[in-house]
Amino acid sequence: MKNRRTLLLAILLLLPSLASAQNFPAKPIKLIVPFPAGGPNDIIARVIGQRMSELSGQPVLIDNRGGQGGVLGTDAVAKAAPDGYTIAISSAGALAISPSMEKVAYNTLADLTPVTLVATVPEMLVVATNVPAKDVGELIALAKAQPGKLNFASSGPGSLPHLAGELFKLTAKIDIVHVPYRGAAPAVNDLLGQQVQMTFLDLPILLPQVKAGALRPIAVGSAERAPTAPEVPTIAEAGFAALRIENWYGMVAPKGTPKEIVAALHGLATQAMADPAVKEKLAAQGATLIGDEPEHFRSFIADETAKWAKVIKDSGVETAK
Repeated sequence: MKNRRTLLLAILLLLPSLASAQNFPAKPIKLIVPFPAGGPNDIIARVIGQRMSELSGQPVLIDNRGGQGGVLGTDAVAKAAPDGYTIAISSAGALAISPSMEKVAYNTLADLTPVTLVATVPEMLVVATNVPAKDVGELIALAKAQPGKLNFASSGPGSLPHLAGELFKLTAKIDIVHVPYRGAAPAVNDLLGQQVQMTFLDLPILLPQVKAGALRPIAVGSAERAPTAPEVPTIAEAGFAALRIENWYGMVAPKGTPKEIVAALHGLATQAMADPAVKEKLAAQGATLIGDEPEHFRSFIADETAKWAKVIKDSGVETAK
């Protein structure tokens, strides 16, 4: 009798959550993008969010909250009500790198609920046109002949482009100097002006300048050549498989969001990603859509966190923790 009462009580407690999930979403969803408008993170979120809105019949409102390399917007989600109505599509930097680089107010896997890995975007290694190197081998040879003389730009300390450069240094055993910028745009500007020699950045950011001949592509960090730049070899083709470097963007919700709501968000997001028009729009941005299960995404974040924490430690990068 006691067991029956316990079971009945459990069912009664579960009913409101199930009812809420069945009606979800019943009002607009706020989708935080922790970067300014116009960048890869913003474009991916807007395309996915628009289709989620069409599928659900509720507006998905983009809220751009840039600052601290994606940390501020991601923290806003960690502090939001766990009801599924405030979520984010955040990046590798804020979810897997910054927590090892600096003091942040959240613990990614303790304070956020992974929903799905949305997309990966390869990093492209490019050089200024005055750099006499046409492939990875020539670039490494040049760096070894001039230790400490070549430098690489990044979009900021602790960003994925920064850590990509550090991993390049470790893997190729070269001495190149990091030059941080406040975002990708000024880094590209100085690369075009030949103030710096090379950079790793998201492929869509660099592709227009590469196509125009203003920057020389060296390699892409994806496992296979990018469909938008099939003439550019992968770093693995040069014998550096360990240098597989892709940025990634994933959907997260606050800690404590009911599993049923997470499942509903996951269903909406993956259904949106399966739409041919969405695939086409984001493929043009160099993005490969993923749409994995929440637990797989959780494991992926843990693996990426461990990978970049090791790079930070081995390279001796200064941290602010």
